[in-house]
Amino acid sequence: MALLAINGLTSGYGRITVLHGISLRVNEGEIVAILGANGAGKSTLLNTIMGQVPARDGTVTFDGSRLDRLETQGIVRRGLALVPERRQLFGAMSVEENLLLGAYSRADRAEVRADIAAQFALFPRLKERRRQLARSLSGGEQQMAAISRALMARPRMLLLDEPSLGLAPQMIATIVNTLLELRRGGGTLLLVEQNARAALGLADRAYIMENGRIVLAGTAAELLDNPAVQDAYLGGQGPRRERAMEERLRARAVVLRASKGDAQG
Repeated sequence: MALLAINGLTSGYGRITVLHGISLRVNEGEIVAILGANGAGKSTLLNTIMGQVPARDGTVTFDGSRLDRLETQGIVRRGLALVPERRQLFGAMSVEENLLLGAYSRADRAEVRADIAAQFALFPRLKERRRQLARSLSGGEQQMAAISRALMARPRMLLLDEPSLGLAPQMIATIVNTLLELRRGGGTLLLVEQNARAALGLADRAYIMENGRIVLAGTAAELLDNPAVQDAYLGGQGPRRERAMEERLRARAVVLRASKGDAQG
C-alpha cells in the first residue's frame, strides 16, 4: 500500500479550477518529484494535500486514512509537514523561535529541545545564527531553517515546494545532500521542483504536470531518457554538455537505487 495515495483530486480557488483529477502515489522511503512549468498547479497540489486549499472532489489518503476532510493542523498531526515555497519564515522571530513553532502540534515538550539540537547538527550554520532574526538570513540559510522547522513536527512525510528557488548552485547541492540524508534515515519526500536536473538526479520517480493534470509519470531514469522531457525540461538533445549532464544524472539515479536497495536489505 502506498503511504500517500491521491485519486481523482480536484481543487482550485473560487470559481477557478486548478487541479483536474490528479492521481499519484508515494511509497514509504521514496523521493517522488513533481515537475512542471509555472502555473501547472504544483503548489496548489501540495497546498491541497495539506488542507490549505479545500479539495472539491477525489481523495487524499495517508497510511490508509483520509486526509481530504481534515484541517491543516490535523494533517500535520497525522504525519505530514510542508516546506512552503519561498520559505515563509516569521522574519521578526529568531531562528530558534521559528523552529519551536514547527513543534506546535507536539505534546512531548521535553523532547523538543533535543530535536532542536538535532536540527543544529543537521545544519550547523543555523546553530551559529540561532539568535538571529530569520529575515536577516541569506536565502540558503532561510531554506535550511524552513526545512528544520518542518522537521520539528517529526513528520513521516516531508513535502517541499521549490526548495532550490533562488539559491546559488553550491547551496542547492547542500540542500540536495540534506534531502538524500533524510531519505537514508528512512524519510519519505514529495518534492515540487522546476529544476528538472536537480529533481531527477534526486528522485526515485517523478510526475510531470501541465495545466493541472498529470501528463507523464515514470522513474527518474525513464524520464531522463524521454525525448519530450529532454526537449521541454533539459534543454534538448543537441548540445554535448547537456548530454553529458544527463549521463551523470542517469548514473546517479542508478547509484541511488542501489543505495536504497542496500538500506532495505
